Amino acid sequence: MKLPRLPLYTRILIGLLAGVVFGILANQLGFSDFVFNYIKPVGSAFIRLISMVVVPLVFASLLVGTASLNDIRKLGRIGVKTLAYYLCTTIIAISIGLFLANTLRPGAGLPEEARKKLVQSSSEEGVQIETTLKKPKIKDIFLNIIPTNPIKAFVEGNMLQIIFLALMGGICLSLIPSERSQPVINFFEGVNEVVIRIVHIIMKIAPYGVFALISAVTADFGLGILLILLKYSAVVIVGLILHVTIVYSSAIKIFSKQKIGTFFRGIRPAQLIAFSSASSSATLPVTMECTERNLGVSRQIASFALPLGATINMDGTALYQGVSTVFITQVYGLSLTPAQQLTIVLTALLASIGTAGTPAAGVITLAIVLKSVGVPLEGIGIILGVERILDMCRSVVNVTGDASCAVVVASTEGQL
Repeated sequence: MKLPRLPLYTRILIGLLAGVVFGILANQLGFSDFVFNYIKPVGSAFIRLISMVVVPLVFASLLVGTASLNDIRKLGRIGVKTLAYYLCTTIIAISIGLFLANTLRPGAGLPEEARKKLVQSSSEEGVQIETTLKKPKIKDIFLNIIPTNPIKAFVEGNMLQIIFLALMGGICLSLIPSERSQPVINFFEGVNEVVIRIVHIIMKIAPYGVFALISAVTADFGLGILLILLKYSAVVIVGLILHVTIVYSSAIKIFSKQKIGTFFRGIRPAQLIAFSSASSSATLPVTMECTERNLGVSRQIASFALPLGATINMDGTALYQGVSTVFITQVYGLSLTPAQQLTIVLTALLASIGTAGTPAAGVITLAIVLKSVGVPLEGIGIILGVERILDMCRSVVNVTGDASCAVVVASTEGQL
């Protein structure tokens, strides 16, 4: 009798636990060098595969998503209100994440010797690390978003410039006649589908990558890193809870006449689906049904705000990226200037817009944010073991944010 194949998150969890046990044994029995030389390269290959798809995924998905927003011109005020709500709540979410990470410092606490080993390990793999990152001027951050050489932006992997190019291209595609823009859109839709398929293939080897990365970390640093990992997860989840209970509840109370309890009861089925599937896109039909039937939002508002939200509204993902970036810099013993934290806000905001509403997409966009401030991508390996449960939690936040926007916009338009 053929046994059923375990779900991906179960296999990743098994890989995590096996890697922890194997790494602890290696640390205690003295064969850490074997783990570092023969097992860690598997994890490094996994990180390289993730890095490989960042640029094409961001450019293709964001260009196609932006090009499809030509309905905003028809919907007028509804479109402006929807976009404004999504952008404002995303910025607040990132700010909450940065505040909690800087205040609670989940990545602090590693012994100095362990931190130096971690930095040295990354440096040996060709990652340039500085004890204190450079301090760019704020005006330079905004000017550097505009590329002088688009090809150079792609070659160097300058994420802010690539996102800017994608946004400009998508907007212009929406302004030219459809018979000319559609072939271009179809091409990049095909590119996007190919890259997403590559991501799916990469995630099939995620359990082995997690095993290799976590076993190497625990073999080098013992159990200390695991306690910090639990602290990091707690900070992310606390931030997500605060965002839902404070930001969304306040928006509904201030801008609509709907009771907060009614809202959360009405959206509960969509939240459960989002938690189990870790996908806001897969939850979209349920979200629309709950929003229209349980919350009384008109079909006109729901059919615009919710699909758009599933594409560009990723508050949970943005908060996660803020916490994760600061956490990884703390683990590596690096420091972020205020200008670099502003860079995180801008990059996480733009990257969350281009995030696919599918499981594990947050890992890809986290790589974008890390690259924007020069943080080693190898740091992703430290947090990948708890990625699935955090992905499930932030998907709930993303779906809740979509529904709250529909309620607020419908109320202000008299269509609730």
